[in-house]
Amino acid sequence: MSKTADIRLPDPSRWKALAFIALAQLMVVLDATIVNIALPHAQTDLGITDANKQWVITAYALAFGGLLLFGGRIADLWGRKRTFVVGLIGFALASALGGAAQNQGMLFGSRALQGVFGALLAPAALSLLAVMFTDAKERAKAFGIYGAIAGGGGAVGLILGGFLTQTLNWRWTFFVNIPFAIVAAAGAYFVIREPAGSRNRSSLDIPGVVLSALGLVALVYGFTRAESSGWSDTLTIGTFVASAVLLLAFVLVESKVKSPLLPLRVVMDRNRGGVYLSLGLAVIAMFGLFLFLTYYLQVVKGYSPIKTGFAFMPMIVGMITGSTQIGARLMTRVPARLLMAPGFLLAGVGMLLLTQLEIDSSYAAVILPGQLLLGLGMGTAFMPAMSLATHGIEPRDAGVASAMVNTSQQVGGAIGTALLNTIAASAATAYATSHAALGATDPEQLKLQSMVHGFTGAIWWAVGILVVAAAIAGTFINAGRPSATTTSGGTGSGDAEGVEDEFKIPVVAH
Repeated sequence: MSKTADIRLPDPSRWKALAFIALAQLMVVLDATIVNIALPHAQTDLGITDANKQWVITAYALAFGGLLLFGGRIADLWGRKRTFVVGLIGFALASALGGAAQNQGMLFGSRALQGVFGALLAPAALSLLAVMFTDAKERAKAFGIYGAIAGGGGAVGLILGGFLTQTLNWRWTFFVNIPFAIVAAAGAYFVIREPAGSRNRSSLDIPGVVLSALGLVALVYGFTRAESSGWSDTLTIGTFVASAVLLLAFVLVESKVKSPLLPLRVVMDRNRGGVYLSLGLAVIAMFGLFLFLTYYLQVVKGYSPIKTGFAFMPMIVGMITGSTQIGARLMTRVPARLLMAPGFLLAGVGMLLLTQLEIDSSYAAVILPGQLLLGLGMGTAFMPAMSLATHGIEPRDAGVASAMVNTSQQVGGAIGTALLNTIAASAATAYATSHAALGATDPEQLKLQSMVHGFTGAIWWAVGILVVAAAIAGTFINAGRPSATTTSGGTGSGDAEGVEDEFKIPVVAH
């Protein structure tokens, strides 16, 4: 097929569509953190035990993380617009159920349903961008906006969660999703026009769906259980073993079946593989920090929920600036690895500042610059990562490639919360034990000192993880500078050809 035959005229409504896609993505990302601040109030109101409170978070994470690949494949099969709208409507209904919950069972069930519809919504949103924005410069701007929301939306959730919980009540952290979803669904229905011929109508790979869902659920549950029950717990170890067996079986099945859920060509490409791996590692570091800073500001410094939320503003500003002003402007001028690797390193420098936290640390001298550098670095790296993950992909694979981006973030978030929290708890316990033996006389002061020591110890690990993410981005990713006029996601001319056209590098077909 000729090059001219592969180029489509851009959709005149694409920028309007971006507004509604971005709104939906903001809702999903907000929901990942907005509930955290409201959780203590919901626990008291509904009589949720300490042992069960984790299920408010875990129910969502299991459903969302376990079904993302399935959601991406459904988007390719049904059509991204239809999947996007169904996901939004379902998410709104699940949110209404959560806000109206009368007992813990209703709340846990609503969170699981949010995860199910979020797994439809998230990959559909990203894959719509991938097939609608084909000009490299426009794509850079669109993914800059999307990347800023994906990176900074979690911190915005902390602000909004604090405001709603403090001024209204915890139920509004659920109800607030409803207007977001209604506006985004109505806008998408009337504005989005999915390019013709971009669906994958192959039969659904049922064994792949079952194995991937069970394997990812076991993996996410293993990390969440490790946080509460310890890494040596028999069920924790058994869950990790089961996850490894299920995911290995999934890979073997995908290599054999005619129409795989996850075509191995999607992840075996070194650029996309490098993006998935480095992005997952970076999210491990970032999600752990969200948790530590929230506790540090509220427990150690005594901030209110609203003040805590606003204390995250420098990170949001940094992410938006890094994504839209640095990443988007430089994406068409330099190779992606020269944005991602330095971006992760800059974020690591911000983390390094936060290892200096003490009980009486100044917000302006330590936390503000640390967050700003972290946000700038993450925003700069996230934007080309989001774009590169779907560049040159066959349109029929756009949904599942997008789902892999979300899967790496979701699994990374679960790992980050459990792994770094476990490290922090162990360090805090060791510190408290040793200093109690030395004759510390103020139990409350010792408790706070131990907590902060645990946080800084875990943040050192986060610094190391970001350095590894930078190394992976710098070595695995070899895509060159994208042409300013080429298109991606053409009419199905092949994955390898799409990547070669876009990045002007020699590629061997998978």
